Amino acid sequence: MGFGGTRRWLAWTAMGALAMIAASCTSAAASTGTASAPATKTITLEAAHPYSPTAPTLGTTDDYHCTLVDPHVTTDSMITASEFLPRSPEVHHAILFLVPPAVVAAARAADANGQGWTCFGETPLPGVSLAALSQTPWLAAWAPGHGRDEAPAGTGIPLPAGSLVIMQIHYNMLVGTAPVQSKLVLTTVPAATSDLTPLRLNLIVAPPDVPCPAGVSGPLCDRSASLADLGQRFGQDQVGFVSLIERVCGRDPQDPPAGDSTSCVWPVGFSGSVVRVTAHMHLLGASFKLVLDPGTPQQRTLLDVPSYNFDYQRSYDIPSVSVHPGDSFQVSCTYNPVLRQQLPQLRDLPARFVTWGDGSSDEMCLAIISYVQ
Repeated sequence: MGFGGTRRWLAWTAMGALAMIAASCTSAAASTGTASAPATKTITLEAAHPYSPTAPTLGTTDDYHCTLVDPHVTTDSMITASEFLPRSPEVHHAILFLVPPAVVAAARAADANGQGWTCFGETPLPGVSLAALSQTPWLAAWAPGHGRDEAPAGTGIPLPAGSLVIMQIHYNMLVGTAPVQSKLVLTTVPAATSDLTPLRLNLIVAPPDVPCPAGVSGPLCDRSASLADLGQRFGQDQVGFVSLIERVCGRDPQDPPAGDSTSCVWPVGFSGSVVRVTAHMHLLGASFKLVLDPGTPQQRTLLDVPSYNFDYQRSYDIPSVSVHPGDSFQVSCTYNPVLRQQLPQLRDLPARFVTWGDGSSDEMCLAIISYVQ
């Protein structure tokens, strides 16, 4: 996915732990229903014109672009399914964010003449304070391998009347720079006539610190030089975020342990039942695991992906697992750094010490936990 839109959301979460596609779009709706089931509506959001990915800074091979779109929702609704159609291979991932009525005016002000804005690693609205991040939650996400995404049985994602949405799309220009015209399809039901439980998200990360493999050298194989390059490509707040998650995970931000694997334990900050887990890394990802209450008699593996495949990312529905404050999640990832010299997208890039970053050539270790309360 890339999921650069996680950065400020996670920064907000970490601080607590420490202390579509065009404003001019086409929207089509069709309703069906029976006497015993709520009527369903299909909302289609499609760009009126293609968007051409552009490098916002010299040396950057990724473009994160946010666009405000209007689904014309006139009644409080619940999203029961979503399907994103990227329509071009340079689309690395997409995240759809809710813009509730309370912040619609701010969103319209940010949407310069309907052209959208660059949004590397950002909460979708520029200039939003960390305290306001929860105002624009995720509605849906897409990554390679996803098709139609059905919400877990009995759940839905709230879509209030009068809301707008923001589509954040990460374009990987190592693949191409052709104009892109993506499409998103949402299936909804009226909230008033459904008995669906709202589906909520929690994000858990670990900081990758992957050195150049044996026999490979270059200026960016030095971690400090690699972080300086990261800051040049995406801004110094990205370097600050790397330091933040190192501290949250109990590491020295200046000299964290380096290797082909990473792990971090986070406290559970809610009471509820986990019903779905999504694993996310980038192109060097090899394996992924999420464990509840590690190192205790109650330890339980919620998800184990021994052979991670970037091109076949998916969400895993799991039997409902109750969690409460006092529990903890441990996310662990392993990487194969040799792939940087082998994969067509990466092999012509300079060798580097790989850290967390928004770029397709950087890495992540992210668990997306879906739960109900």
